[in-house]
Amino acid sequence: MKITVLGAGAWGTALARILATRNHDVVIWDFFPEAVDSINRKHINERYLPGIQLPANLRGEADAAKAVAGAEIVVVAAVSKAYRNVSKPLRDFTGIVVSVTKGIEFETGDTMTDILRENSPQSRIVAMSGPTLATEVAKGIPTAIVAASEDAAAAQTVQTLFHGPAFRVYTSSDIHGVELGGALKNVIAIGAGVCDGLGFGDNSKAALLTRAISEMRRLGVACGAQADTFTGLSGLGDLMVTCFSPLSRNRGFGERLGKGERKHGVSTPIIDEVYAMLYEGKDVRKAVQDLTGRESKAED
Repeated sequence: MKITVLGAGAWGTALARILATRNHDVVIWDFFPEAVDSINRKHINERYLPGIQLPANLRGEADAAKAVAGAEIVVVAAVSKAYRNVSKPLRDFTGIVVSVTKGIEFETGDTMTDILRENSPQSRIVAMSGPTLATEVAKGIPTAIVAASEDAAAAQTVQTLFHGPAFRVYTSSDIHGVELGGALKNVIAIGAGVCDGLGFGDNSKAALLTRAISEMRRLGVACGAQADTFTGLSGLGDLMVTCFSPLSRNRGFGERLGKGERKHGVSTPIIDEVYAMLYEGKDVRKAVQDLTGRESKAED
């Protein structure tokens, strides 16, 4: 079967590797020519997944239209902020499109499959999500994931493609719940990282996760998802790995916040208060009070 993966990041490459090891004709596209060149010449994705050998039948392609041409299944693994643009070549695609990106579009509030319904209206759409750190998946460390679709046959096809001893694939009809679980857990993971940065213990994180899954479930149900989805692999499972693993970028970011780290270590109280007013709903008078009420100091 000819399969195209759009996005040669760590996750897209790990999934492409699984498919290629099962003797499918796999093409992986990426915006960065150096990633494509590394895959084709060295059979390693040095930019995103260094040290992991890739099968010789996995081919890189820098032209998205050429990558998609003739494909029976397309896996979209682009980052959420680029997802809309990356999926535009799928306008006339009639096969199965598998979304493996976790996120919600900032400007519209759309999930990734919402975007696919606009950009690829003739395709059969599946969302795949779960506790799947890319590096571990690429190394063949066992895990499990959920393939969700309103089209049961499409979900089963994706299950058959990816399922193996180290990568168990379950199916679900709750595509919206599976997507929301993958997106919402990222916010909680930052909070879990803050707990680590502040030096809190396991009790604190366990309490946070327990209450977080309840919040995720309430919000998901209000958005039309099934409650049980949030105690499954794409909900609780993904939440746990993202909140506890040292490989989790969101948890790591939260930990640095908890330790008081900034990228450049610069104090920016005015910028911080303006941000709080614009994006956190902070009362203007409270922001001014907090800004002007700081300790006195010499001019710098």
